[in-house]
Amino acid sequence: MPQKTKQTPMMEQYFSIKDQYPDAFLFYRLGDFYELFHDDAIKAAKLLEITLTSRNKNADDPIPMCGVPYHSAKEYIRTLISMGYKVAICEQMEDPKATKGMVKRDVVQVLTPGTYMADSGNESKSNNYLVAVQQQGTQFPFSYVDIGTGELRVTVLDNVDAVITEIQSLSSKEMIVYKVESDIASYIQKRTGVLLSEHDPQKTEEDFTHLKTTIVDEESKAVLDLLVSYLSVTQKRSLSHIQPAVRYEPDQYLKMDTYARRNLELTASIRNQQKAGSLLWLLDRTKTAMGGRKLKQWLEKPLINEAAIKARQDKVSSLLNHYFERMDLNDSLSSVYDLERLVAKVSFGNVNGRDMIQLKTSLSQIPLLKQAIEATEDGIWNRMLRDMNEVPELIELIERSIVEDPPLQITEGNIIKDGYHEKLDEYRDAMRHGKQWIAALQQAERENTGIKTLKIGYNRVFGYYIEVSKANAALLPEGRYDRKQTLANAERFITPELKEKERIILEAEEKSATLEYDLFIQVRDQIKAYSEELQRLARVIAEVDVLQSFAQISEEKHYVRPTVSADSRSIHIEEGRHPVVEEVLGKDQFIANHIEMEEDNDILLITGPNMSGKSTYMRQLALIAIMAQMGCFIPAERASLPIFDQIFTRIGAADDLFSGQSTFMVEMVETNQALQFATERSLILFDEIGRGTATYDGMALAEAILRHLHQANKGKTLFSTHYHELTVLEEELSGLSNVHVGAIEQDGELVFLHKIMKGPADKSYGLHVAKLAGMPDSLIQQAKEILHRLETGAKKEVIHQVAEDTEQISLFGDEDFDLNGKQVLNEVKEIPLENRTPMDIFTQVHAWKQMLNKKK
Repeated sequence: MPQKTKQTPMMEQYFSIKDQYPDAFLFYRLGDFYELFHDDAIKAAKLLEITLTSRNKNADDPIPMCGVPYHSAKEYIRTLISMGYKVAICEQMEDPKATKGMVKRDVVQVLTPGTYMADSGNESKSNNYLVAVQQQGTQFPFSYVDIGTGELRVTVLDNVDAVITEIQSLSSKEMIVYKVESDIASYIQKRTGVLLSEHDPQKTEEDFTHLKTTIVDEESKAVLDLLVSYLSVTQKRSLSHIQPAVRYEPDQYLKMDTYARRNLELTASIRNQQKAGSLLWLLDRTKTAMGGRKLKQWLEKPLINEAAIKARQDKVSSLLNHYFERMDLNDSLSSVYDLERLVAKVSFGNVNGRDMIQLKTSLSQIPLLKQAIEATEDGIWNRMLRDMNEVPELIELIERSIVEDPPLQITEGNIIKDGYHEKLDEYRDAMRHGKQWIAALQQAERENTGIKTLKIGYNRVFGYYIEVSKANAALLPEGRYDRKQTLANAERFITPELKEKERIILEAEEKSATLEYDLFIQVRDQIKAYSEELQRLARVIAEVDVLQSFAQISEEKHYVRPTVSADSRSIHIEEGRHPVVEEVLGKDQFIANHIEMEEDNDILLITGPNMSGKSTYMRQLALIAIMAQMGCFIPAERASLPIFDQIFTRIGAADDLFSGQSTFMVEMVETNQALQFATERSLILFDEIGRGTATYDGMALAEAILRHLHQANKGKTLFSTHYHELTVLEEELSGLSNVHVGAIEQDGELVFLHKIMKGPADKSYGLHVAKLAGMPDSLIQQAKEILHRLETGAKKEVIHQVAEDTEQISLFGDEDFDLNGKQVLNEVKEIPLENRTPMDIFTQVHAWKQMLNKKK
C-alpha cells in the first residue's frame, strides 16, 4: 500500500536552500549529478527534454525529480539561461567520504541572463550587459555592466522612453530594480522583454567604493550600489576585474531609437533576426573577440564629435597606406585571445591551465603588434602605442610554471612544469622511481617464479597487488606472498615491501596534486595583480582590430573617406551605394546614385513605382552617415556630409505584437518620435506615410507631416510616397524638392532604371508591378478597366458636385437657405485658391457635399 513521503533530512536541507532562491532553478548536487525536485523538476524536464522521474515512487505523493550529469551540466544551464531563466548552483561544501551524517551544501553562484559569461562561439563577439534602473522624480539613474569584460557605465536619463531606448540599444537581457519600483519597471519590461529582477542593496564583504571614485552625484552612486550589490549576492566571488564606473551621456553619440536600428538592420536582418544581412555582418573583419565587441559598440553608438571622427579616419588611412604592415598586424591579431574575458576568469577563479597558455600566447604577440604599427611611422598611433604594455614578466611566469598542453581540470595534477618548484620535483621523483621499482619488481618476480603472465596491478580499493592466474597459482612456493583476494580466474597477493612502496607512491601522488593546485592558485593570483593593466591593453587591441577591419573592408569594396563637418548642413554624395545590398547583389549589379541636398534643401520628396529602389536609396543615406560617424570609409565615389545628432525612420510595415500595436499604430508611433524630437541636425527617413489608413486620411496626414517637418523640425528628410498629389508642394515649400526613381515602359512592360532623377514621377505604375509579380493577365486587364472607371468617375463626380452645389445655392433665397448652405457659400467666397493644392480642393468639396446633404 502506498505510503506518504516523509520529509527526509536531505529534503529539509533542499527546501531550506530553495526558499532562498524562489525565482531560480536550484541545481542541487548529489554525487555526480545535479538534481531538481518538485516544480523545478517538472518545468526543467519539459524545457530541457529530459526524463522526469520521482523519489519514493510507492508513496501517495512521490516527489517529482530529474537530473543532469555534473560534467555535462554546462549545456543544460546555458539552455535555461538562453530561455530567460536563472539557475542557482548548489554544491557539496564537504567531502562526503570524510563527513558523518548530512553533507553541508550551499549555493555557490546564481547564473542569470545578465551575468552569464559566454566563452565561445558567436556569443564571444557580443557584450552581455546587465542594467540597473532607478526612478528619482522625473529622472532615471541608469547603470550597466558586462561581467565578462568588467566594463561599468552610469548615466542619468530624462524619461522612461530614454530608458527603453538605452536598454534596447544595449541588447540587455536582464534589468535590476528596487522592489518598490515594480510599477514603472513592469512597463519597461513589457516594452523591452528583459528579465525583471527585484533587489535591495545589501552589505557585502568586498569593498566597492573604488568603483565610484569619479562619480559625484548621489543618484548615480545609488544605482551603482544597486547593480554591484546584485552582482556580489548572485556571483559570490571576487569582482576585482570590474573597472571603476565611467559616466557617459547618450547625447555624446548619434542617437537611434529601436525603430531606426531595426529598420536599418544595423546588427540583425529584419527577415530572420540573424547577423547575416546586417551592416555589422558586412563590416566585421575583426580578428579577435574583443575587436568584434568593440565594432558592435561603435556601430550602436557612432560619434558626433568631428575631431574624434577624423582621428579614427586618419588611422584607417594610415593602415590603408601601409598594406604590408597591415598584413603583419592581422597575422599577429589572429593569435590574440580574448584578454578581457581571460582577466574576468582570473578574477572569478574560473581560469584553467589552457586559459593561461592563451594569455601567454596573446601577450607574446604584443611586440609584433607594436612593431607593425611603428613601421607606419605615423605619429597618430603614439597614444595607443604607449598603452600597449608588453608585460614580459607575465609571459616569463607562465612560461616557467605551466606546461604547454595542460589538462582542463586544475585539481588532478600534470599542470605545473618540472623545475618550477623543488618540493613538487621531489614528489614526482618519488612517484617515477616508485613506479620504476614496481615495473622492475614485476619483471623480477616473473623470472623468479617462472610465471610469464604474472603482473602487478592497482585499484583504488586494494592498492597495488600481484596477480597470478589460478592455473599458475600452484606453481608459487608456499608462503612467498600474502593472499589478498580470490577471483574467479585469478589470485591476488601482496608483500610488505610492495605495500611500503605503495604508501610512498600514493602519498607522493596525493601531495603532488595538492601542491600543484596550490602552486597554480599562486600563479593565478600573481596574474590577478595585473588585471587593470591587461584590461587597458585589451581595450587598445580591440580598437586597433576595429580600425584594421575598417581598412580591410574599405580596400575590398573601394570605399572612400568622406568629408564630415559639424558646421555644414549640406549633403553631397556622388555615386553612393547601399553597402549590404551591394554585397548581396554584387557591385556590377547595383546601380549607384547621387544624393544632393544643399543647406536650404531640407526635404526630398521621392516618388516612383514599388520595387524601384526608393527604400534602398533612403536606407543607403542613413547607413553611409552611420559608417562615416563611426570613422569608417563609405561606399561612394566622393562625399561630404554633415554630422547628424539623431536618425529617425519610418520604413516598412510591421505589427508590434509584443506591445499589442497594429501596423498603423506602429507607423504613427515611429513618425511621432521624429516629429517630437528631431532637430535641424537630424536625419529623417519616412517611407509611405499614411498607407495604413483610408486614402484621404493618409494623404491628409502625409501632407500635414511634410508641412510640420518643413516648418518645425527642419531636419534633413527623405520622404517617399505614392501620393502624387503631394508633389505640388514643391511650389509652396521652399525647402522641398521632388525627385523620382526612373522607370520606362517598353512594349507594355515596365523597366526599372533604379536611378534617382529630378522632378516628380508621372504615375505610380502599380499595375505594372502587379504584373511583374506574376498575377494573371486577365486580372491585370480587369484592374486596368476598373482603374479607368475610378479615375474617370472621380473626375466627373468632382465636376458634377461643384456644379450641382453651385446651382442649388442659386435657386433659393437667403430666407429659405439653411445654415449649412450659408456656411458653404461663405467658405466658397473666402477660400484662397492660390494657396491650396488640388488635393485640398478635392477634400474641401467632399466636406461641402456632406454639409449640404444634412437635413435642416
